[in-house]
Amino acid sequence: MTVQEIKEKIQTGLPGSEVEILDPYKDGVHIKAIVKFSGFSGKSILEQHRMVYATLKDELKEEVHALGLETRVS
Repeated sequence: MTVQEIKEKIQTGLPGSEVEILDPYKDGVHIKAIVKFSGFSGKSILEQHRMVYATLKDELKEEVHALGLETRVS
């Protein structure tokens, strides 16, 4: 799965979100996602992260080794 596909998957799962995907090691499996989403308002960091993970549930098991995640309310 490419970083662009990861970005699109998150944006599809969280409509209206702004997503930046970084691949610091350039290996395609150690990814950092920065997600801004108005739907995070009033939710804990844990709830916000669970929302993002839910959009990538299958990919996190098989295609992405590590996902660093930063969430922000937009």
